[in-house]
Amino acid sequence: MSRILVVEDESAIAELISINLRHAGYEVTLAGNAEQAQLEVDRVLPDLVVLDWMLPGQTGLALARQWRGATRTRELPIIMLTARAEEVDKVSGLDAGADDYLTKPFSTNELLARIRAVLRRKAPEALDSAVEVGGLVLDPGTRRVSREGVEVKLGPTEFRLLHFFMTHPERVHSRSQLLDRVWGDHVFIEERTVDVHVKRLREALEKVSCQRMIETVRGAGYRLTQQSSALSA
Repeated sequence: MSRILVVEDESAIAELISINLRHAGYEVTLAGNAEQAQLEVDRVLPDLVVLDWMLPGQTGLALARQWRGATRTRELPIIMLTARAEEVDKVSGLDAGADDYLTKPFSTNELLARIRAVLRRKAPEALDSAVEVGGLVLDPGTRRVSREGVEVKLGPTEFRLLHFFMTHPERVHSRSQLLDRVWGDHVFIEERTVDVHVKRLREALEKVSCQRMIETVRGAGYRLTQQSSALSA
């Protein structure tokens, strides 16, 4: 499930966007100004930002430039959503680093389509399409995991962890890499937390005999294997 930060100072518009995004299956965080937006990005790096131009204090345009100039947020997908509709404004927004530019009033369906398009370009694995590995099926849209019709119950963190593993099979990921990609670059979580959630994930996957798909690579981290031998447990 993709995390989206909506930076919008008009509460009615922010709520409209939030409702539609959550209905479409996204995790949504709201910020009413640039300072709050920066705090949210520092706390957890989102998968995409919907950014208004006219904000109290620092403008969205300045914030976009700031993010593009920092190593941690250089690749952060940004869609600018603003009432400034002149061609010169659109050029300025895109030059500041926005990946797309949408003017108000806007269609929520168009906004959702543009979000999907930007995520497709920036992070294909973040899209909400079902993925299957070794007979194990994960559907982000319905938040269901199953094998041969048997459903596996997972907590939110275990679900995101399995989603990441299944969209990057056979690759070895260190604990720090998993923290960055699954926990959203959260700076307050210890690496040993990864071990706890991997253990919980394996325990849940025992129900469908898939626990051995999650392998520990000594001295390196974890990986999800597609080998049939891993499904014999």
